[in-house]
Amino acid sequence: MTGLYQYHPMPHQLALACPQCAGQADFEFLVAVSIERKADVPWFQAHPLLEYWRPQDSCGHYRHYALYYPGLHGDPLQSLGQLPEGYRAEQWRQPRHGYRQHSLDHGSVSCPHCDYQARHALNWPTEAYYGVPYRGQLLWAYHRESALALHDYLLSTRRDPGGYPWQHFLRHIPSPFKSRKAREPLTRLLKRLLNRA
Repeated sequence: MTGLYQYHPMPHQLALACPQCAGQADFEFLVAVSIERKADVPWFQAHPLLEYWRPQDSCGHYRHYALYYPGLHGDPLQSLGQLPEGYRAEQWRQPRHGYRQHSLDHGSVSCPHCDYQARHALNWPTEAYYGVPYRGQLLWAYHRESALALHDYLLSTRRDPGGYPWQHFLRHIPSPFKSRKAREPLTRLLKRLLNRA
């Protein structure tokens, strides 16, 4: 059973293994904004930088969304242009708190090593760049910053995540990864990834 532990909420930016060159690539979740008026749907469907999405809820009702990929198109204030009345480009910015605001596992990948850039369906944590196997399980971190915190936490003899960056994330590390036996191989593998990036 690989990578079954999940931390929520997830940051809106993650480090992935690039699908093309396996180097460290940047993944960014899309931003989903509700289309409030059905009459506006055709306008959003025609926009070259927005993707239309129409999910059905558990009651059988359909909702309408305009999806934006900041990792591909940049700041929506610069790229979206004039919008229908009642909508503001700021709505398609990533939330200030730094976490995704939906449960969709879609976004974009950009790799600085091979210039790969594309929309991407996330397969987390299998694709995590900072993922290391240990006894049939996968220990992972969201990105470099959380991987550094994880490395230092595992290396420490203290098992109190308080005082570490990403302490909420560290509080959910499963026990097998925190054992004395696991310390050396896991920190060595994490260090190798941190040095390579």
